[in-house]
Amino acid sequence: MNVEAASWPTFRGDPALSGVAEDMLPDTLTLLWSFNTGSEVYSSPVIGFGRVYIGSTNGKVYSIDLRDGSKIWEFDTGDDIEAPPLLLDKTIYIGSLSGDFFSLDAQTGQVHWKYNIDNSIYGSANWARVPKSQEKLIFVGSYDNQMYCFDAATGKLKWTYETDHYINGSPATDGENIVFGGCDEKLHIVKVLDGMKKGEVWAGSYIPGSAALVGNRAYLGHYDNKLICIDIGEKRIVWEYEDRENGGPFFSSPAVGKDHVVIGSRDGYLHCVNRETGKKIWTFRTRDEIDSSPVIAGNRVIVGSIDGRLYVVNLADGKKIWSYEIGAAIIGCPAVAGGFIVVGAEDGRVYTFGEGS
Repeated sequence: MNVEAASWPTFRGDPALSGVAEDMLPDTLTLLWSFNTGSEVYSSPVIGFGRVYIGSTNGKVYSIDLRDGSKIWEFDTGDDIEAPPLLLDKTIYIGSLSGDFFSLDAQTGQVHWKYNIDNSIYGSANWARVPKSQEKLIFVGSYDNQMYCFDAATGKLKWTYETDHYINGSPATDGENIVFGGCDEKLHIVKVLDGMKKGEVWAGSYIPGSAALVGNRAYLGHYDNKLICIDIGEKRIVWEYEDRENGGPFFSSPAVGKDHVVIGSRDGYLHCVNRETGKKIWTFRTRDEIDSSPVIAGNRVIVGSIDGRLYVVNLADGKKIWSYEIGAAIIGCPAVAGGFIVVGAEDGRVYTFGEGS
C-alpha cells in the first residue's frame, strides 16, 4: 500500500467518470480504520496527498489522514452535503444542498471562493483544461436545472446551460465535450469551452446517476430499468440492456472497463454486460438495492449495497471474492487507490480497508 501515491481525485476516479482504478487490490483486505462524522454519509470520498476528503450530512467537509484515520481539518458549509468532492491540484470543490458551491484549500480547509446557486447540488463537480492555456474550468449541475461552468482559480462564472429538469449526477468530460443527464430524460452533449449545445439524446426515462464517457460513447442507467450505450458523435443509442427476469431502476453509475460495463441496480443485483454489444455476462446478487456505483480494479469489482455490506467480486464471472459487513447502508461510490478502499456509510462513518499488518 502506498499512502503518498494513492490518487482518486474525482468521483469515479477520472474526468471521464469511467469508474476504473489504476491500482490493484491486495489479496487480503482488513479494516484499517473508521472515522465518525456523526451524521449519515452519502457523499463519495476522494483521495490525494495522503488524505481522504469527504462530505457528511452534518454539513461538514472532512480531511482525514489516510494512514490512521485522524482528522486533519473540517469545514462547515452550513447545510447537508451529499455530493462527492472534487480534488484538483491543491483545491477541493464541493456543493451543498442549499446550493452553496465552495472552493477550499485542500491543505487547510480555508475558503478560496464561494458561489451561491440557490438550489441543491447533489452531484460532484468535474473539470477540464482550456486548450493551449493553463486555465482550468469547473463544471457542476444543480436542481435549478442548470449546468454551471466556473474559472477554477477565481470562481468567475463562465457560462450556464439550461435543461428542462433537475440535474442529479455529475458531468463526464473528454476535455472537449461534457455529457450529463437528469430528470428531463435526456443525455445532454455540451461544448466545454462555451457551453454551447452539441446535441441531446432521449434516454427513455429520467437519469438519477452519472454517465461514463469512454471513447465516443456514453454509458448510463436510467429509472426505467435500462442500461444504455449512446454514440455521442452520431447522437443515437447503440444498445440497451434490460434484465427482464429481475430488473429494477438504475441509480448507480456504471464502471466501464476494456470489455465490461458493470452497474448496480435497485433489483439488488450487480449487472455486468459486454461493452461492445450490451449482452449480459453475469449478475451478482446482494441482499438489498445497490445505489452505490461499482469500481473496476484489475480483475475485481468493488461495490457497496444498501444491505450494509461492501463486496469484492470477480470481474470475469461475478463470483464473490470477499465481503465485509458494515451494518449500515452504503450509498456512495468507493474510492480505490494505492491498495486502499475508502467508503462512507449511513452510520456516519468513513471506512478504510487495505492489507493488514
